[in-house]
Amino acid sequence: MTGAMSNPDFSDLPLCGDLDMRIARDGTWFYRGSPIARKPLVKLFSTVLRREDDGAYWLVTPAERGRVQVDDAPFTAVELMASGNGQEQVLSFRTNVDDVVTVDARHPIRVDYVTGEGEPSPYVAVRDGLDALILRSVFYHLVELGEARRMNESEVFGVWSKGDFFPLGTLDWLETAP
Repeated sequence: MTGAMSNPDFSDLPLCGDLDMRIARDGTWFYRGSPIARKPLVKLFSTVLRREDDGAYWLVTPAERGRVQVDDAPFTAVELMASGNGQEQVLSFRTNVDDVVTVDARHPIRVDYVTGEGEPSPYVAVRDGLDALILRSVFYHLVELGEARRMNESEVFGVWSKGDFFPLGTLDWLETAP
């Protein structure tokens, strides 16, 4: 995950402990094991979600804070919008809580590869150390917009957005992937 950003007043808030709230890998929010079906409530919770430097996730209000379990990333990227071509291309993602994030140096795309599995886990930085897992169908759309480029003695496959190139993988890895 991308680096977290600390809130200086964060640790001074009263601690509620673990909230028995979990965000699943697919972006579903659960409370006490049951999915939270009301999207406006999930969207509200998402606005007070924070990530501490140690990687822990918290819901933080002006009065208190409580820990939340996150299986992978707290958000999912459910839609990709693209305009322009090549270095002039601009990519934006819509998340499962309807945030729109434009890919740039402050909101980069990164792809992690789980050793042994070979499956890519692509992410886009949303805000303050919070990422969105790019859903598989959205990632396929992203790959359609990609191109090969030589970087650091390797052929890299990636995408442009706002004048920056974001690698998705090396061509050597892509050719040998399962």
